[in-house]
Amino acid sequence: MRTKPVVSKVTSKSQTVIPAVIREKLGIGPGDSLRYVETADGIMIEKARTMEDDPFATFTEWATEADDRAYANL
Repeated sequence: MRTKPVVSKVTSKSQTVIPAVIREKLGIGPGDSLRYVETADGIMIEKARTMEDDPFATFTEWATEADDRAYANL
């Protein structure tokens, strides 16, 4: 089931406030980084992993959408 879209405005400095419902769903807070991934359907925003979360984060050559799909079930 799809939920109602959540909207925020972009300021003249290209900043926006991430609505609370989205912050809660992503589990993000002050100081966290976001990752923007282009997909066939648009842009996906997700919480970026840190080195503590993912010891392989420095291997950016494996950071494509195809790799995410290929390794999703490991």
